Amino acid sequence: MTPDVWVLLLPALIPIVVLSLGPLIYGVYLGFTDARAGLYVPTDFIGLANFKELVHDDLFWSSFKIGLVWAVSVTVLQFVLSLGLALLLNVEGLRFRGLARVLALVPWAMPPVVIGIMWRLVYHPDAGILNQTLQSVGVLHHNVDWLSGFAIALPAVIVVGVWTGMPQTTVTLLAALQGVPGELGEAAALDGAGAWARFRVVSWPAIKPVVVSITTLNFIWNFNEFGLVYVLTAGGPGGKTQLPMLFAYMEAFRYGHFGYAAALGDVMVVVIAVLLVVYMRAQSRGERS
Repeated sequence: MTPDVWVLLLPALIPIVVLSLGPLIYGVYLGFTDARAGLYVPTDFIGLANFKELVHDDLFWSSFKIGLVWAVSVTVLQFVLSLGLALLLNVEGLRFRGLARVLALVPWAMPPVVIGIMWRLVYHPDAGILNQTLQSVGVLHHNVDWLSGFAIALPAVIVVGVWTGMPQTTVTLLAALQGVPGELGEAAALDGAGAWARFRVVSWPAIKPVVVSITTLNFIWNFNEFGLVYVLTAGGPGGKTQLPMLFAYMEAFRYGHFGYAAALGDVMVVVIAVLLVVYMRAQSRGERS
């Protein structure tokens, strides 16, 4: 590129370098140090010591497994429910379709902190609407503390994650479905194909590249989740909802182990980078097909 082009790019490059690339490089470096909280605390380079400790840290592996369960569960449920909703909203002649599309976007417009507070009220063991509703229809006979039970806390949080991420997935899949030529479905219907056959033969091949893209991105975003789960449970009870980012946050800002937390962040960067490579390859295969 010519010097004039670089001059035009500088206003965009400087904030990226200062606010994104610089902190990323510094964070990666901290993972190889014994940085701790406190004024005038010396920081020494310790090489791979933090990573060796991570390998033998049962709490880290527990958070990693919980993160995988969370990310897979939320991503799969988001896709299945969003696909069903997108197919419904794509039906011609559906009454109040415009209103339904607007309402489907409501969770997307809400900040994660607000969503977390709202669902904490829904799950409240004494005054929550969920307990009151289930008791009124006879499903429950006593109050349930949804966010404090060891067996039900993670499923309860997964429900919130699915509800939060459905709008974006629904809109993406709806846009893909609207891009499928209508005459193909009409031709299949004339040949005697039912609704399921038309979806399997006509719609699915057309939207498959979009499905691969959105599910891969959703998995990356869900695996990297922090704010929503922090507001809901802060990783409790007993670490049953402690995702990897929550584990890193606790190590850094509760226990002051900045170097160890940064090492966990470095591992997460590698995991996310691998997932991004998978995503880019899926994108390139979709473009070639």
